[in-house]
Amino acid sequence: MLLPAARRTPPHCPFPDCDSHADSATWRAIKKGFYHRNALPQKTQRFRCSHCRRSFSSQTFSPSYWLRLPQLQPLLVFRVLGCSAFRQIAWELGVHVSTVQRQVERLGRHCLLLLEQLRPEGAPKESLVLDGFRSFEFGQYWPFDVNLLVGRSHFVYGFQDAELRRSGTMTRFQKRKHARLERAHGRPDPQATRKSVQELLARKLPPGAIVELDTDKHRAYPQALKRLSDRVIRHRTTSSKARRTPQNPLFPANLGDLLIRHTSANQKRETIAFSKRRQGALYRIAIWAVVRNYVKPASVRQHSPPPGVAVGVITRAWTVPELLSERRFPWRHALSGWPSDCYFARIPTRRMPRCRGHELKYAV
Repeated sequence: MLLPAARRTPPHCPFPDCDSHADSATWRAIKKGFYHRNALPQKTQRFRCSHCRRSFSSQTFSPSYWLRLPQLQPLLVFRVLGCSAFRQIAWELGVHVSTVQRQVERLGRHCLLLLEQLRPEGAPKESLVLDGFRSFEFGQYWPFDVNLLVGRSHFVYGFQDAELRRSGTMTRFQKRKHARLERAHGRPDPQATRKSVQELLARKLPPGAIVELDTDKHRAYPQALKRLSDRVIRHRTTSSKARRTPQNPLFPANLGDLLIRHTSANQKRETIAFSKRRQGALYRIAIWAVVRNYVKPASVRQHSPPPGVAVGVITRAWTVPELLSERRFPWRHALSGWPSDCYFARIPTRRMPRCRGHELKYAV
């Protein structure tokens, strides 16, 4: 169970360069009075680290740290997964659309850390399903896949993006425009799907793991599995054209794709709310994955617990306030590779020459 942000004893020093940040066994927080602020809680306890002697407060351990409108965070979780676009949310809440965008990005980073921290230990004890969810960024000339790794329990173990070239039927004008855009901005890596799947499985399956994996007949999947020779992956394939019923081996991933399109305005097939950056789409999928794993029932009709209960990560369903009860620090999770790039907004959008990264000093 998560602990409240306003806990009496902070769990560690919040400064990453302090030795007690990673090892808090001999650490002690010294109370150093209070300060008052306009947002709740108005009276906030201050502390001082006994090791580095720097000061902080109980608010430092809240996900709303450094926010002027912390009351928006729980509301945004429901609005983002309620198929509302950013401008609709901003209009309803009476704030600027950039405020909604920044707070959703922070929620996405918070959920990325939750996905990395809260997962079953060791190799998954259930069979897995891998499938690519097709979307686009900036415009339909820039498609990408989000490769979802889902268990039979519908627990989302992870996801990772892969940039693609536009395919399918195009008019003569569209072909000329596509060629002009590729000359100006370059082509995506033709091995992007293979590399994405390989890295995703390498992160989620420890060496020596023995798992069963169901996929469709995408040619990149066997190529990725051949490069993971230190894992025993029993690969089964099913045609992507098979009926998407519960009897289909790919049903957990197909249902995940359906729910993402159902709950996210930016993932509708015909919409003006599409993601302008792939990074923003990934943040929103992270929010969906955390709510799917720990908050929402696996089956609303049958009132079943969330998938996180089925795999033993949590003991009961969380509420959204519990989900946002404690701030996560990226320095305590040893992020590397794709999770680090995604957290710090380093996923580029080819069409945009300057993509804003996440380099804030305090509001991480």
